Amino acid sequence: MDYKDTTWSLIKKNRQSYGLMAPYYILFFTFTILPVLMAIALSFTSFNMFQFPTFVGWQNYTRLFLENEIFIVALQNTIIFAVVTGPLSFILCFVFAWIINELPPKIRAFMTLVFYAPSISGNVFFIWSYFFSGDREGLVNGTLIALGVMDDPINWFRDQRFILPILLVVQLWMSLGVGFLAFIAGLQTVDRALYEAGSVDGIRNRWQELWFITLPSMRPQLLFAAVMQITTSFAVADIVTQLAGMPTVNYAGDTIVTHLLDIGWIRFEMGYAAAVATILFLIMVGTNKAVQRLLKKVGT
Repeated sequence: MDYKDTTWSLIKKNRQSYGLMAPYYILFFTFTILPVLMAIALSFTSFNMFQFPTFVGWQNYTRLFLENEIFIVALQNTIIFAVVTGPLSFILCFVFAWIINELPPKIRAFMTLVFYAPSISGNVFFIWSYFFSGDREGLVNGTLIALGVMDDPINWFRDQRFILPILLVVQLWMSLGVGFLAFIAGLQTVDRALYEAGSVDGIRNRWQELWFITLPSMRPQLLFAAVMQITTSFAVADIVTQLAGMPTVNYAGDTIVTHLLDIGWIRFEMGYAAAVATILFLIMVGTNKAVQRLLKKVGT
C-alpha cells in the first residue's frame, strides 16, 4: 500500500480529532512557525521598515561575526548567563523542591509560595535597585560603609567590574520559580509504592531512591524545567535594561537579546536584527536538543 494513501486514510479516519486540533495548529503556525520563517528570510536582507527588503546574502552574518565586536561581547555574556544560571538554577530548584517536599503540607505550601514569589513579583527590580543603589542610602553600600570595609559608596551599575556579577545573582534569584514549581508538582506525583518496591529490590538509602526511582519518575518535569531554565538564561533582557540600562557601561552586561532590541527597535536595522535572532534561535534549539539527550540517560 502506498504511504500517502495510508496517511490520507488515517487522517480521514481521525478527522474529528484533527478538526479539534486544527485551531491550535493554525494559531501555532501563524504566530510561531511563520514568524520564525520570516525572521530567517529577513536575515538575508537589508530592511529598515521604511523600504522594501533588499537581498544581501550572508552579509548580515559576516558583519555579525567579523565586524561587530559588540555582538561578540553580548554573545559571551549570554553564554556566561546560560552556563552559570541555567544548570545552577536547575540544580538548586530540584534540591530546594526535594527538601521542601518532605515538610508538613502547610509549611510546604508556605515555602512553595516563598520560592515562587520572586518570579511573579512586580517590585523585584525596585528591590535590587535599592540593594545596589549607587549612593550611601543603598543597602549594600550602607552596610559596607558601616562595617568599615570602604569609605565611599560604589555606583555598582556604572562600574563594569560589578555589572555582570550582580546581574548573574539577580537572574539566578529570579529563575528559582517555574522550575521549582514543576519539581514540587513532579515530586507529588511519584508513586509511593515504587519506594516500597525499591526497598525490597535492594535500595537502601535516599540517594539510591533519588537516582533509581525519583529522577526516572520525574522525566517530564525534568525536561520541562530544563527547557524553561535554558530559555530563560538565553533570553535575559529585562533585568539588564531595568537595572543597568541599555546599553550597559562598555557593554559589560549586554546580552544577545538586549543587542537585538538595540539594533531592531532603536536603529531599525531589521534585517540585521533578524540575523541576530536567527543565531539565538539556533543556539537555543541546539542546547535544548543536547539537554533532552542528556536527560534521557537519567536513571538508565
